[in-house]
Order: sequence, then structure tokens, then C-alpha cells
Amino acid sequence: MTALIRGGARILGDEVNTDIHCSSKYFPGRDNAYIAQHTFEQVAPGFAAGFKPGDVIVAGAKFGINSSREQAVHVMRTMGVAAIVARSFGRQFFRNAINNGLPVIECDVAGIEQGAEIEVDVAAGRVAVPARGIARSTAPLPREVQAILAAGGLIAFLKSHPEWKLEERVSSER
Repeated sequence: MTALIRGGARILGDEVNTDIHCSSKYFPGRDNAYIAQHTFEQVAPGFAAGFKPGDVIVAGAKFGINSSREQAVHVMRTMGVAAIVARSFGRQFFRNAINNGLPVIECDVAGIEQGAEIEVDVAAGRVAVPARGIARSTAPLPREVQAILAAGGLIAFLKSHPEWKLEERVSSER
């Protein structure tokens, strides 16, 4: 994970659920690249067509609520989403994003406009739109979560830390 993420802001509203991220009608026999072509089309027609790898999704409250559809995160990674900034997240989505190495940060998103150059510093808990004089701070993610993101996700983190033998820890706690 890079220290500072810069990209164009792609704005979405409140309560954009995982069934809208990637509608199940596109699942049968399709890969993530195909599904990505249709992501968010119910709430933002043309979103996928105008999205550029490295862009940052900026959303309102409860982004990713509803089912725990992990494929929503996989589709966004396939699209090249650099980070997601939202007023709040569905907790399952938030954890799925971290587990898959997709940076997420909660903060006030008021005043951030479509296409604006946005800077996200996950380690410091800062979001800025320099051209508009917007600078927001929030509590940084815990050090352990930042390590998971830096590794590219939970599986990559665990592979690089062989001292974490989960089956031994679980069985010894019984």
C-alpha cells in the first residue's frame, strides 16, 4: 500500500448496498471483469464506463450495507479502485475490504465533488482535496489493520507471518 493515494473522486450516495455494487444477475458464468462493467449501474448509470484505475470512491453513509457479498470487493479491485472514503460503512463490507487489501477510511465527505483530485493517507487518517481547500482528519486505522492492507490483504499478511498458526491457537484455547 502506498503512503499517499491520489486519484479522481467518484461520488456515490448513501446506503449503496453490495447487491448494487455487483448485481447477482451478472454472476452466472461471468468473471469479475464482466461484472465490473455493470457495477453501480442501478444508482450511477455510466459509473463503470467513466471509472479510471486509481480513482477513489467517495460515498455517503452505510456504504456496503446488506449482504456480506465479498465479490463486491473483488469487483472493485478488478476495476482498480485505489481506496474508498465514506461517511460510514457496513461493517461486513469494511472488513471484507481490509481482508482483500482495499483501503477504506471513514470521514465526512461533504464538499468533495465528482472528479476532484483527492488525496487519501490511510496511515495518518487524512483525506484532502487540495484544490478546494478541504482537509479532513479521522482516527487512523489500527496498526495491525494497516499491516494487513500493506501486505495486500489478510491472506498475504498471514503467509508473510508464519508465526501466526491459527489452527494451533484455536485448538490450544479449547
